[in-house]
Amino acid sequence: MNNEVTPRCWILDVHYSILKPSNEQFYAYYVTLCEVDRLSFTRSPIMKWKPFAQKTVSGKPKKSKTREWLDAILFAVVASTIIRGLLFSAYAIPSSSMEGTELTGDYLFVSKIAYGPRMAFTPLSIPFTEPEIHGIKTYSDAVKLPYYRLPGLSEVKKGDIVVFNKPSETDKPIDERTTLIKRCQATPGDVITIINSQVYVNGKAAPNAVKAQTSYDVVTDGKELNPQMLEDLHIEIRQQKDANTYEMIIPNTSLSTLKSYSNIKSVIADIQPAGQYDPSVFPGNEKFKWNIDNFGPLKLPKRGWTVTLNDSTILLYRKAIETYEHNKVEMNGKDISINGKKVPTYTFKMNYYWMMGDNRHNSLDSRFWGYVPEDHIIGKAVVNWLSLDSTKDVFHKVRWNRIFKLIN
Repeated sequence: MNNEVTPRCWILDVHYSILKPSNEQFYAYYVTLCEVDRLSFTRSPIMKWKPFAQKTVSGKPKKSKTREWLDAILFAVVASTIIRGLLFSAYAIPSSSMEGTELTGDYLFVSKIAYGPRMAFTPLSIPFTEPEIHGIKTYSDAVKLPYYRLPGLSEVKKGDIVVFNKPSETDKPIDERTTLIKRCQATPGDVITIINSQVYVNGKAAPNAVKAQTSYDVVTDGKELNPQMLEDLHIEIRQQKDANTYEMIIPNTSLSTLKSYSNIKSVIADIQPAGQYDPSVFPGNEKFKWNIDNFGPLKLPKRGWTVTLNDSTILLYRKAIETYEHNKVEMNGKDISINGKKVPTYTFKMNYYWMMGDNRHNSLDSRFWGYVPEDHIIGKAVVNWLSLDSTKDVFHKVRWNRIFKLIN
């Protein structure tokens, strides 16, 4: 018989010591019960459980500290690359083209899923760096991928504040060009016109941004202007034209207050007259005598829209056909050929948008380089997460009232 003793045998031992039955009766009962319990209870998982037994160490070697750090860094880089590429990115406002909606020194998050994440054109690049550092490229254009965008939550809408790549930098891959932030004024198929600085879309006046600003000629009575007053009203002096006349950039919200001061004699909007040709304004041809304050009408190309080609329309749309949609355009008198074939019309393959800064007379935007192709769109600006004023000391540098402020 096996010498293992079950718990029931222990209990019977206790009973024996207390009840004192006859030896013959107890021994027979004891032997029978212990044998049954030995066969059943000792095979139970409970009896095989050994809580204090040391676990067997597998043969897999333990990672070194260096390997653990490398794995953690690799995971962080991969995760942040996916987040930055597909969800959102952080950008800084470098210039005043969107003041007073967005200020120089604002740091903002841009949603890429709003319009759909755009896949990289140049996948061979160093992540989280500028396209160039001290004149050295941080990317290689040895591998170039075609334009592709994942589905997004919505389309670009009029009034959205959009981050995109600068169209005029045609010597660089699209995703390595300078990033800009402007407000979308018109969408594909819209007709845009600017009359005396007011934007019209499809014949209707477009709403101006609440904090939009432009330049004015301000005439004073000769008394010195209070610098603190100008700072409080967020007014910038661009130039002094004579002893009493200044060109100032004034927010709409500050205009009436400035006019109320006794030393201000007149405030007149500085607007270039209609018909005054500005060669720096799109399309840069005297046939269209347009300027930044009086422009258009111009219809924005839309995917699937077919335009009749002639000596006028080719001036307006050649850039889209040739530069953005990669065709070879040739003109022989009034005949227009695309990719070596004479054609009377052209059908666009992409959508195009019209982007302008809220600071109308201090913004390089679509008025200068024309419409923005859809493949240049990065995402929608959604929130300021930090704002720093470089003109202030260290104790007043942070604009606390702009932290985590929604953008609209």
